[in-house]
Amino acid sequence: MDRQNSLTHIPAPEGVAPAKGYTHVVTGSGRMVAISGQVALDAHGDVVGADDVTAQTRQVFENLRRCLAAAGATFDDVIKLTYFVTDIAHLPAIRTVRDDFVDVERPPASSAVQVAALYRPELLVEIEAFALV
Repeated sequence: MDRQNSLTHIPAPEGVAPAKGYTHVVTGSGRMVAISGQVALDAHGDVVGADDVTAQTRQVFENLRRCLAAAGATFDDVIKLTYFVTDIAHLPAIRTVRDDFVDVERPPASSAVQVAALYRPELLVEIEAFALV
């Protein structure tokens, strides 16, 4: 079964402005998977790409991919991504990397929040995910 077919994407509910790069509503049925916020740490706990938001974001998405796989899921199952960024100006670079991992024709729901800092000063982005399998 095509997993995308089990999800319903509503990109612009009536009375809500269309979104660019995300879907306002994603619904479906299945087993809920919650992935804690991932940061740019490799398997040894070392920061990947200090001061490089593109390298950090790629590592974050690879970590998310591994976490999803551990739950029997893929990015096709993701219904919501939440981005925590130390500088909202990083969003274009983050979205460019994201587009290598998600279906850009049916993107998940998303939120982006600028934060004062993440738990280590060299980290620029943290992303959490919710999926339905």
